Amino acid sequence: MSGLKDRVIIITGAGRGLGRAYALDLAKRGARIVVNTRARPADAPGSAEGVVAEIKAIGGQAVAAPLAVEAADSGERLLQAALDTFGRVDGLLNNAGAPEAKTLHKQTTEAFREVFEVNFFGSLTPTLPIYRHMREQGYGRIVMSTSAAGLHGVHGMASYSASKAALIGLMRTIALEGGPRGVHCNALAPYAATGMTAEYLEDTRAKLMSPERVAPVASWLMSSDCPLNGESIVAGCGTVRRAARIEGPGIHYEGDFSPEDLTRDLEALTDISAWKTFGDGQIAFEDLMANLPTPL
Repeated sequence: MSGLKDRVIIITGAGRGLGRAYALDLAKRGARIVVNTRARPADAPGSAEGVVAEIKAIGGQAVAAPLAVEAADSGERLLQAALDTFGRVDGLLNNAGAPEAKTLHKQTTEAFREVFEVNFFGSLTPTLPIYRHMREQGYGRIVMSTSAAGLHGVHGMASYSASKAALIGLMRTIALEGGPRGVHCNALAPYAATGMTAEYLEDTRAKLMSPERVAPVASWLMSSDCPLNGESIVAGCGTVRRAARIEGPGIHYEGDFSPEDLTRDLEALTDISAWKTFGDGQIAFEDLMANLPTPL
C-alpha cells in the first residue's frame, strides 16, 4: 500500500490481540513499526519483542518499546524510540486499554480513576509529544481506540464507557486543531475476539470476530491515502460503519415555556429523522441560532 510504504507507526498495547494484529498488518503493507506493550520477559506471550520477531520473520522492520503508556514520560520515550531507530514518526495508534465489569453503584472513585489512567491518560500521555512533533513536521496520523461502549454506553461498564467516550472528544479536538497542519485524527471502535472479550463470546461468534478482520481498517486510517479526519469508525466481522454525532431539528418556543410543554411535545423533541451533523461545537451553536424562527 503506497500510503504506508516506509511510514513509521507507533502502536501501543501491541503485544497481543488487536494491537498485534494491527502491527502485523501494517508491517505487511510496508510500514515500519514501534511495538509497545508493558515490559515483560522477551520470550513471554504478549511481549513487544515477540511481536517484533514475528514482523521480522515476514520481512518487516520493527523495534520493541516496552513501557507503561500511562507513565508520565511514555510519549517522549516512544517518540525517541521511533526517531533513534527509523529517524521519523508518521503515525500513532493508541490501542492500549484496560477492561472493567462493575455496575456504577458498586464502583469507587479510585477504581474509576484507575480505568481512566490506562484508557484515557494512557492515550493522552503518548499523544501529546508525538502530536507536537507531527505538527512541526506537517504530517501525521493518529488513531484513538474507542468502543461501542464509548459510543452508546454498556450496562456494568461505567468507567470503561466514560473513558472511551472521552477519547472521542479528544480525537475531535485533535482533528480540528491538527487538520490544518496535516495531522489527521480518527477513532476506531473494534468488535473483536480478544483476551478482553473472549469470555463473553461463543465459539461461532469468536471465529467471525478475529482481530485480523479489523486490522485492514486500522491500516487504512494510518495511511496517507485515507482522507478521513475527525471520524469515528466501527469495524468487526468484516463490516465497517461510520458513527456520527447528530442533532435533530428539535422544537422552538416563542416566549416562556414549561416542563409540561416539553412533556406534551416529547415526540417532536426526540424526532431525529431530519438530523444534521456538525464540524464542531461552534458550528452546531451557530446553526441553532441561524434557524430560530425569529433571527436575532
